[in-house]
Amino acid sequence: MYYVYMLKCADGSLYTGYTNDLQKRVGVHNSGRGAKYTKSRLPVRLVYSEEHESKSSALKREAEIKKLTRSQKEKLIQKQLQIN
Repeated sequence: MYYVYMLKCADGSLYTGYTNDLQKRVGVHNSGRGAKYTKSRLPVRLVYSEEHESKSSALKREAEIKKLTRSQKEKLIQKQLQIN
């Protein structure tokens, strides 16, 4: 299983990525070893995730989400909060 996720950084910005171990990846980000972008914006908090059957579909969805506007990303986050 693969996951596409969004993190909210300490400065309020959003970071999108993919992984096959969501909890471990968030921990790696918060340790400062996750990505250059998040390293200077700690701590980060998981605000959105989706499951995907394959790496290729996760990568495709990650690219789609990265093209969204901030407003569209926030709508995705709100929609998931309403479901959970």
